[in-house]
Amino acid sequence: MSIKRSILLRVRIAFLVVSLFALALFFRMAEIQFIEGEKWKAMAEEINLQYKTIPAVRGNIYAEDGSLLATSLPFYRVAFDPSIASDELMESSVDSLSMLLSRFFGDHSPVEYKRRILNARAKGRQYLILNREKINYLAKKEMERWPVFRKGKYGGGVIFEKVNERYKPFSFLGARTIGHINENSKGAGLEYSFNEHLAGRDGKGLFQKMAGSYWKPIYDGTQVKPVAGYDIVSTIDVNIQDVAQSSLMKALIEHEADYGAAVVMEVKTGEVKAISNLTRYQNGNYGESYNHAVGGLTEPGSTFKLASVIALMEEAHLNLNDSIDAGDGKYEFYDRVMTDHEYGGYGMISFKDAFSHSSNIAISRWVNHHFGLKPERFVNYIQSMGLADRVGFQIKGEGMPYIKLPGDKSWSGVSLPWMSIGYELKLTPIQVLAFYNAVANDGKMIQPIIVKSVKQADKEMETYESGVLNEQICSRETLEKVKVMLESVVEEGTASNIKNSYYKIAGKTGTAQKLKNGRYIRQYYTSFVGYFPADAPKYSCIVVIDDPKGFQRYASSVAAPVFKNIADKIYATDLEIHESLPKQFVREEGVFPVIQAGRYDDLQTVMKTLQIEHEPTDAAEWVRAQRAGNKVNWKESSTSFEYIPDVRGMTMRDAIFLLENRGLRVNYQGNGRVLKQSQQPGNKVIKGSKINLQLG
Repeated sequence: MSIKRSILLRVRIAFLVVSLFALALFFRMAEIQFIEGEKWKAMAEEINLQYKTIPAVRGNIYAEDGSLLATSLPFYRVAFDPSIASDELMESSVDSLSMLLSRFFGDHSPVEYKRRILNARAKGRQYLILNREKINYLAKKEMERWPVFRKGKYGGGVIFEKVNERYKPFSFLGARTIGHINENSKGAGLEYSFNEHLAGRDGKGLFQKMAGSYWKPIYDGTQVKPVAGYDIVSTIDVNIQDVAQSSLMKALIEHEADYGAAVVMEVKTGEVKAISNLTRYQNGNYGESYNHAVGGLTEPGSTFKLASVIALMEEAHLNLNDSIDAGDGKYEFYDRVMTDHEYGGYGMISFKDAFSHSSNIAISRWVNHHFGLKPERFVNYIQSMGLADRVGFQIKGEGMPYIKLPGDKSWSGVSLPWMSIGYELKLTPIQVLAFYNAVANDGKMIQPIIVKSVKQADKEMETYESGVLNEQICSRETLEKVKVMLESVVEEGTASNIKNSYYKIAGKTGTAQKLKNGRYIRQYYTSFVGYFPADAPKYSCIVVIDDPKGFQRYASSVAAPVFKNIADKIYATDLEIHESLPKQFVREEGVFPVIQAGRYDDLQTVMKTLQIEHEPTDAAEWVRAQRAGNKVNWKESSTSFEYIPDVRGMTMRDAIFLLENRGLRVNYQGNGRVLKQSQQPGNKVIKGSKINLQLG
């Protein structure tokens, strides 16, 4: 009995304790909610308030003619404070607002939008994300006219949160060169290399954390405004960039190559006018994922023979007609056999022909003969030319040249002959280009540049010019000889397939076998580097294409045609170096009126006024005149909006009308009718690009 009474007592005590605890808990909850509610609410708000960074607007990146390569466009996230609008306004307009939101975003019905807005208003919520999709500026202006929203932030509760996003107007064009920057300030290209200038200075602002982990800005007057970044003006010419990229892309697809790069540089200034890098993805498409031109260290192959022949001329004073026996196409250096690509070999061959036909054996035998007992002297020549150092390119990530030294553990008896033809050393395409550009620039090696100024609005904050890397890579006598040798490569040597009758090209082919697992295999790294016009060089260019497939795998058939295609189009559009095409209509002073091309209705009026016999036509709006005895016939001018029209012979007014309607920026010199135009008729229109007209 006493045991039962004891157990019952314990149960009652336990029940009493639990009941008292529950009552205390309930009382404390009531006290917190009704007595101390304001205190804790204020504390909660204080905990959810934070000063956060307000990103600055990044500066723009421009091409040399002012075309935008990259800019920051404003987008907006649409939020709403449903507690601000008056009851009368909300009641009269919520249906219309819900319908407009449903139509615009297309994700919820008007009924659902109305339910969300009214529920949030009933709960006293002050921040409601209406849709996660960001809108552009035009959509923002449209929404500002909607019911409720037209009352603004303080009268209607609408909140447009600005978010800047990077935009590239030319999209894929030069994407890797323009580059990117991510949240931890890592990236590539100009965006990364000039981030300090482009980034600006971030601001600070007070934000409140809302439901859904969104942060609502609190405009309490304490915010620090961000400072926009500076703009940078590059040396890129969008027309040349387009030509280089499209020519390279076509060749890569044709040869199913792994990757390729093309760089075009102005000889005297060192300004890079185009730089394209394309890599094949697993799906077979090509895109810009790595800057091979700047960071890609490879064995250059025969393009390095230029350095070897310069060293030979400087050391042994060889002449172009000096000769050596290249044998039957095979020659043994110690325990390795070197071969020439010519079946049966070249036999006795001159110094000039050995270079133009790219004889490995001839060049290596000469180098081994004159430097075999003093290989360090050969390396000294290479270093003195500037090939052992970076060029200091403005885009980060440039590879460091690797030149093997006689004291290295890997140096062997075959190192010197193989180095002389571009093996057992590594260079980047931009470094090889700078070397060849030095020959075109009368021996002065200058630093390639891709950014020429940093600006704030129209004020230049910094300017850049090419630095001199080497005042003179060799003697004047040697320089004149190697110019002849470089021209002979195209005139009669390995690149004779790109010879043309309009202008001369000087350059060198390079086809290097690739090294895998310590052995050279039948895969090739092909290149062509040179300058044009050879007699008055304005541009230098290098094209590299890695591991082409199929029957044609040598540089002469793979890389050289790309170089020529780029050079042809530049030559045809640069007024300073190209010869204009013959005029279709030649006027005879005092015999026949000056009627060449223009709008048909205008020209017909002139013909009737002057009583000149002509063949009427109703088929064309724009025509060109062709004389047929004492009569004028009309030929229709193509005016497709996709292609550059032929405006030669037109008045300035007609020419500007046609060109500007296609989105081109027109510059002109002189008076009268158009004599020359810088962009070739029939080329694809690149909107925003510049076209120069010469009138006379």
